Amino acid sequence: MKFKRILVANRGEIAVRVMNTCREMGIETVAVYSDVDRQAIHTLKADRRVPLGPPEPSESYLNIDKIISAALETGAEAIHPGYGFLSENHVFAKRCEDEGIVFIGPPSSVIRDLGDKITARRIMVGGGVPVVPGITKEEPDSAALKKEADRIGYPILIKASAGGGGKGIRIVNGSAELKEAAVSASNEALAAFGNGAIYLEKFLPKARHIEFQILADSHGNIVHVLERECSIQRRHQKIIEESPSTIMTPELRREMGKAAVAAARASGYVNAGTVEFLVDDNKNFYFLEVNTRLQVEHPVTEMITGIDMVRRQIEIASGDRLPFRQEDIVGRGHSIECRIYAEDPENGFFPSPGKITYMREPSGAGVRNDCGIYSGFEVPYEYDPILSKLIVHAENRQMAISRMDRALEEYVILGIKTPIPFLLDIIRSGAFKRGETFTDFIAANFPDWKAGHGESDLAAVAYIVNALARKPAETHAPTGGEAEPSPWRTLGGWRM
Repeated sequence: MKFKRILVANRGEIAVRVMNTCREMGIETVAVYSDVDRQAIHTLKADRRVPLGPPEPSESYLNIDKIISAALETGAEAIHPGYGFLSENHVFAKRCEDEGIVFIGPPSSVIRDLGDKITARRIMVGGGVPVVPGITKEEPDSAALKKEADRIGYPILIKASAGGGGKGIRIVNGSAELKEAAVSASNEALAAFGNGAIYLEKFLPKARHIEFQILADSHGNIVHVLERECSIQRRHQKIIEESPSTIMTPELRREMGKAAVAAARASGYVNAGTVEFLVDDNKNFYFLEVNTRLQVEHPVTEMITGIDMVRRQIEIASGDRLPFRQEDIVGRGHSIECRIYAEDPENGFFPSPGKITYMREPSGAGVRNDCGIYSGFEVPYEYDPILSKLIVHAENRQMAISRMDRALEEYVILGIKTPIPFLLDIIRSGAFKRGETFTDFIAANFPDWKAGHGESDLAAVAYIVNALARKPAETHAPTGGEAEPSPWRTLGGWRM
């Protein structure tokens, strides 16, 4: 079947990203929005809009009944969940299946199985995929945990069985820390995912986090779409990704790619997904988890392969076969992505909501900015603080680094805190340029980072020029009297 209308059950930059591909495919889109997102870009971008009510996630973007009702009301044949919110919720996917709405993602049973990391480990062991040494069952009490930790050997990772995003994870270096870390991780997991189950894995201190994008259609065809290096993280959350990985060889790529395809086949996977691995100093790789959704970092894969991942998701969900084979997928050049959040890197990356007084996006050859904000937009505190994804592509890694340096310098966001100065320092560092990107990169190279200067001269000049270009009464943001944002008010300071 060919979809005529798709509801995008998300907000911000990912909702805009999905809508862009839908428009290119001639598919109408439906936006859903909470009260604080009434003037968000994704509501302007869509063909239809459905309000969800209060801003609390449980009353809006996490409310399955409201999302399903919106799809049925608007005649949407399918729902694209983006990432975050309900994207990895097997109950939501099953509800879509029951209501006759196509969920653009894997079957609900696959989401359920792979969403539980203990079950996922069992599936991978059965499929012959190497896994990190650990346990494949939940341990309910500290005595049992201690026994297993002693067997595995410290340091270990305590991990939440459900969820993701770095929540419910603790590094334990010795038995004295174990009990407190286990209680803390379990409580955090319970609050975040409604499931406090935890398990243990061996912690690899000098490891790289490398993931393989996979595509699987409903006719049994599975390919991997090369790798992404995602080792630079803060609080177990990725902030810079790139492709190809600096440690990758043709042989290692072939072996890891085979393992990724085997993981997909063992789990009955359909649609786009990501198989994540840890790679140690000796280039031994171990299965970490499967993300059963589109990844935040999917643009770097798109940039080096030319494959639109959202288009492929939609085509697979509509029943199409993959139009290429493994040997057809070739990477060209190098791509880097930096995540731009509303957060303060000098204050523990604490969220920094508020009004964006002025924004100027970078541009030029090989620069892409997947963005969900504009000058005058009020960044809400209720949701994940990601604002945009800045992606560059160039002929080689050195050129890509130079291009990202220039793009970050040109990226101006005033009124709130962002990690742009921090990201600049990372990509300018010797360790990054040498490709020494391990999961402890920030702790090892920037343990107590402080900005070396205030707002850049470029930012100050941009703000002044913008102010002079406007009449005093003009504003970039929609006025309180408007029901929806008007492009005449969100395009920035300009005159005929």
